[in-house]
Amino acid sequence: MIRRSLVAMLFCLVALTAAQARTVLRVTVPEYGMKTRPYLVELKAAFERANPDIEVAWEIVPWDGLRQKLTTEIAGGNNTDLVILATTWLPDLVSQSLLAPLDGLLPSSFTDRFLPNFLQRQALNGKQYGLPVAASVRALFYNKDIFARAGITAPPATWDDLIADAKRIKALNEPNVFGYGMQGKGAETDVYLYYLMWSLGGEILDANNHSALGSPASVQALTTYKSMIDEGLTEPGITAYIRDDVQVLFKRGQVAMMISAPFLATQIRTEAPNLKYGIAPVPSATTSVTYGVTDAIALFDNSKHKPEAARLLTFMYQPEWKLRMDSDEGFLPVTLDEAALPKFTADPDIGIFMALLPKARFLPLVPGWPGAALATINALQKVYLGQATPTDGLHQAAHDVDAALRQ
Repeated sequence: MIRRSLVAMLFCLVALTAAQARTVLRVTVPEYGMKTRPYLVELKAAFERANPDIEVAWEIVPWDGLRQKLTTEIAGGNNTDLVILATTWLPDLVSQSLLAPLDGLLPSSFTDRFLPNFLQRQALNGKQYGLPVAASVRALFYNKDIFARAGITAPPATWDDLIADAKRIKALNEPNVFGYGMQGKGAETDVYLYYLMWSLGGEILDANNHSALGSPASVQALTTYKSMIDEGLTEPGITAYIRDDVQVLFKRGQVAMMISAPFLATQIRTEAPNLKYGIAPVPSATTSVTYGVTDAIALFDNSKHKPEAARLLTFMYQPEWKLRMDSDEGFLPVTLDEAALPKFTADPDIGIFMALLPKARFLPLVPGWPGAALATINALQKVYLGQATPTDGLHQAAHDVDAALRQ
């Protein structure tokens, strides 16, 4: 009896020692949608089966709380090993020497698999500080039923067409149906200005990385948007709407047009399968342009588990797992082998977005960008609310953007 108890005790001690020997790899992940957590649970289980010496500890947070979490943990020296974040946040972290370059940690046979335009986006000062983990470009979604009722036979090719179509939809006098859905609050509110501004030849920053928001193209773009709001061509009270709110209106058939990403098509198939919609390029003014965006996964320099982090990275980018994530969330492929899979080659919606990649413009990669974007959003909201003219609002935005970039 004593002997059996001793054996059992020794077995427990061995098991406890083995468990304590496992490396715990902490990873901060933003919650993209309802499928984020189930995917991460399955990825963790599969990775730990293949790597029994490593335990993955996901720390999942809403996007709007991610930056505060990073700021607080970095200040306390308690940050995770890996983090998924907006690519535009990389320059600030790199300038503070907080991130570890991935060069040498990952073999070239691995990094050569990435689509070059997405991989290069995560490189700064000649070093690879991140990998593209989520990518998309934007296109115009339109409601075919509303178009038919308004006698519109094709999606708008130009901004003038879009405005004319929005007026025809307004003339239907249907309660709670609006021509163009536009966000006026939250992340990427500034991007709505850039769609038309870029197409008119404007730029966010000049060659010296000073704000160019006071340009005639910027003023013309914002004046156009303000006129659309004042004429009732958008949903009312746009400064109360983040992008997700506008997408809800589109899925309910309450806005006829909005600019969004591939993930909206994924949501429609699940949440509004009877909605008849189409996807077209973002309308043009003088040039055809769209917005491209990536999120990155990066490694903190103070991580004590860099080899283990590299093993997780190579595992999660296996085609089957990357395809699962991108299919669940509605992202574009970021690797060559994934892009060749039938999911992307045979999906007509994805094909439209893939075709727009060469026309994609990205946000500047400069330290201080998050503050600059917030300054622009604040100025736009004042114009939308009638508290400033487009010219005055953009001149104030240019001043505040330059101040944010100097910090």
